[in-house]
Amino acid sequence: MLLLPLGTKAQGLVSQWQETPKRELRAVWVTTLNGLDWPRTRATSLFTRQRQQQELRDLLDQLQAANINTILLQTRVRGSVIYPSKIEPWDICLTGQYGADPGYNPLAFAINEAHQRGMELHAWVVTIPCFKTAVAKQMGTNSVLRRHPDLCIRHGEQYYLDPGKPGTADYLADICREIVENYDIDGIHFDYIRYPENAASFADNATFKRYAQKGQSKALWRRDNITRIVSRIYRETHAAKPWVKVSSSPVGKYADLSRYSSRGWNARDAVHQDAEGWLRNGVHDILFPMMYFDGVHFYPFAADWQEQTAGRQVAPGLGIYFLHPQEKNWPLSTIQRQLSYLRQLGLAGQCYFRSKFLTENVKGLYDFLRDDFYAFPALVPACTWLSTETPPAPEGLQTAVVSDDVEELTWNHTAGLRYNIYASRHWPVDVSKAENLVATALPEPQFRYNRFEALGLYFAVTSMDRFGNESTAVQANSQAATVSRQRLQLDARGHVKGLVVRPAAKGSSNKKSGKKRKK
Repeated sequence: MLLLPLGTKAQGLVSQWQETPKRELRAVWVTTLNGLDWPRTRATSLFTRQRQQQELRDLLDQLQAANINTILLQTRVRGSVIYPSKIEPWDICLTGQYGADPGYNPLAFAINEAHQRGMELHAWVVTIPCFKTAVAKQMGTNSVLRRHPDLCIRHGEQYYLDPGKPGTADYLADICREIVENYDIDGIHFDYIRYPENAASFADNATFKRYAQKGQSKALWRRDNITRIVSRIYRETHAAKPWVKVSSSPVGKYADLSRYSSRGWNARDAVHQDAEGWLRNGVHDILFPMMYFDGVHFYPFAADWQEQTAGRQVAPGLGIYFLHPQEKNWPLSTIQRQLSYLRQLGLAGQCYFRSKFLTENVKGLYDFLRDDFYAFPALVPACTWLSTETPPAPEGLQTAVVSDDVEELTWNHTAGLRYNIYASRHWPVDVSKAENLVATALPEPQFRYNRFEALGLYFAVTSMDRFGNESTAVQANSQAATVSRQRLQLDARGHVKGLVVRPAAKGSSNKKSGKKRKK
């Protein structure tokens, strides 16, 4: 049960940049590899376990305050996982040792905490890479190298699964099935669903000779291999839970454009990802292309993604780590221009790599998003190709005073639905306006607020299904709304004084970035 604050943002503050859309995918990659984003504490005792959990709560609180609505949590790291698995060992980030049980289920814990904050959680699965050769022995007897050595190829200083072998699709499908069937996730997110860098030297000649069709080029065969894996997991995921979104993070440039070259680094030709084809052929719901570039390497390729969405969703990933002085030291204006352009294009939203550079407020990015660009909450875009059925509106809506300063809205719960809360000084509340949103995707049929902060406000409640479809609104007769407007104290901008403003970002100092990054 959450006591949710009402902020001045919900009362008509308009962004200086653009009108904020009511629906927008605002995602962030939370990296567990080496504990880069989470966890910092190793769970080796009751105290450290609780501290590790609190670190995640604090991180999610901070992201929620900036109106982030989607968490991509690294769940399969490098041949190891952050949940109790029958297939792969525990990852080292949790306890400091591969295969060691942290004493709780981090994935289940993260899902519950995200949902309590109205956020979606997508299980980020690193697919083709396994682990570095130097740590192979540390992985233990449950590692893929020990259990399925025939599927693994050494490439440089790392082991990879061989996408050309049918067993690789079986293996990855088993991992995704284990997650989808056992956890209430909102999405499966593929990372590195491709061949590795320097793919020309990837040692799969024997596999190619055995499995390729007669006359098929190696490049086309490789693209077909990746697409076959993607297609199978997409079908199986939606057969089990039709609402679970399947996405991936392809290389940020799909292919060379007529006027702009990718300079040899693109999804289709360099690493054999037919990402735009996955959208056209209906085996993907969302793409988060890793657009860690600027200038002519960013803008024309962003427009290309927008032109090829095929009615699905594309939310480009932004390389915000380049803001850090130890990286490229970009000015904040670089990311601001990219955000403005993506919104003008009408893309589904944006994603950030990685969360530490956001929550540490590097170059003031967190402040900019919280106070301006994401001035209001946003619903995730609906997956209308999966379902267009309108869910039933909430029934049995009631308002009650809980204590001297707390009032509560309650209604009857319908299984599988989440709830959105709107507030306005005008009756009826206009639920088409983003500035009237105050809470999104609540899992429980109740909303508590400070009744004095809500003086003069009317409320409305809608239901939302797991596909993102929203019901009609039910207007609430809040007791706070009956207070005479003459009793309200307004500030210079016409906002009600005393409304709770979201807390400022914690840890705003710029710290050392760390060099691990998502390629």
